[in-house]
Amino acid sequence: MMYNVTACVCAEWRFELQSGLQQNVVTKWTLVCDGEWKVHIAKFSLLVGSIFGYLLMGAMADWLGRIPVLLVSVLSVLVFGLAVAFSVDMAMFSTLRFFEGFCLAAIRLSLYVLRIELCLPAWRFSMTMIASLIIVSGQLLMPGLAALCRDWQILQSVIIAPFVLMLPYVWMFPESLRWLLVTQHYQRAKQQIVLYLLREEDDEDDDAFAELETELQQKPKTYCVTQLSGTRNLWKNTVVLCVNSLTGYGIHHCFARSVLEGSTSHLHYYALAAIAVASCMVLFPVVTGFGRRGGLLTFMIITALASLLQLGLLNRTYSTAQHMMTETLSRFSYAFSIIGMFSSHAVSTLSIFYCAEITPTVIRGGGVGLVLASAGFGMLTAPLMELHNQKGFFLHHVILTCCTLLCIICIPLLPETAGQPLPETIAEGEGLLRRPILPGEQHHLLARTEVREYSRVQDTPLHQVVNPGNGSVPSNSTANGVRTS
Repeated sequence: MMYNVTACVCAEWRFELQSGLQQNVVTKWTLVCDGEWKVHIAKFSLLVGSIFGYLLMGAMADWLGRIPVLLVSVLSVLVFGLAVAFSVDMAMFSTLRFFEGFCLAAIRLSLYVLRIELCLPAWRFSMTMIASLIIVSGQLLMPGLAALCRDWQILQSVIIAPFVLMLPYVWMFPESLRWLLVTQHYQRAKQQIVLYLLREEDDEDDDAFAELETELQQKPKTYCVTQLSGTRNLWKNTVVLCVNSLTGYGIHHCFARSVLEGSTSHLHYYALAAIAVASCMVLFPVVTGFGRRGGLLTFMIITALASLLQLGLLNRTYSTAQHMMTETLSRFSYAFSIIGMFSSHAVSTLSIFYCAEITPTVIRGGGVGLVLASAGFGMLTAPLMELHNQKGFFLHHVILTCCTLLCIICIPLLPETAGQPLPETIAEGEGLLRRPILPGEQHHLLARTEVREYSRVQDTPLHQVVNPGNGSVPSNSTANGVRTS
């Protein structure tokens, strides 16, 4: 028996878009059927560009400074972002999106590090949460902008144009003074201090600056994040936070898929943004009460429990597909997905902030870049699973759930940084040891007679210049103080 099989050849496609953009890349280049995979490649290229941007520009921020990286990235994103709007084919679109993601990652990284280094210890976390809320508010504007612009090229131009307003940042915000001092860029640091004194109309001590200038004839030092490989504790802390970030962003997609599966409504988009806002608002009191380590551990435990329960319910749903219990189990799975998105967003946000506090100033850009790049790898799971038509999704979810359990074991090994000054050098980063959990043990440690309290100012480069006789860290210093004989 033989069958005549003929392929259906469509002369013209008619797209019916219910809301949002009326013209997009799918309708422009007819990315359907055999060309559908190109849409996932476009998403993939943006995230891959972001990963490379975090890794490379993080190292450049430690080498050249935060402000130069910010300026170059803003100029570059204006060029590549506007060029995306004039793409002539999908290959050009995906390539330009790669460079756009690269520049956007550099902007986010440099602003994040600058904010951490300019804030006082008591304000670091609150300012980070405010910045996160501003980011979410920007995401809430996207559906409205899409409805107003109607065309993806106009929307792309409207999104990129406000970056012009960031160009004056170079003159509005100074370079990180702590980075200038610890890397021995003393001349630039002096100029910045003089400008600050002039703005404050304070009297400048010419003799003090003359003495300072004679002592500061040293060449600037350069550092690289690869120096983490020579540390004993710092690289372990960084790896733990990288795994936390990757797991948080990766499993967030697993939870979101259960909520958004088969939905095209903007209400679900706003629901995701509302979950992110609620996560940031709850994260602040929890971290204030339990500290960075306790807050991260709490939300990771919630994420693991939500994931385990959802996996169990999904398995139960598949096995009882013909029974009335299916609807009830689906509702529970939906609820656990919302809880999981809430807690995984908190884990991701706190992991990045935690790394910024643990990593010393000399390599903070590279350290934060590693954690953000790990987050990018976690976000890559979404387009990869869509590219393979969600094949292997259950196994993917199981692997990420195992990662959450591994993170729960490793998080208690991290040092607590709440209320502590930022480490400046790699040696100070190594000195951030885990505090004892039991209060009695901590009290016994602080009551030791051979340890006395000391000021961190004695280790800073500026103090070493003013007091040349104290140019090196005492050999009898410890993580909790200076051992006296």
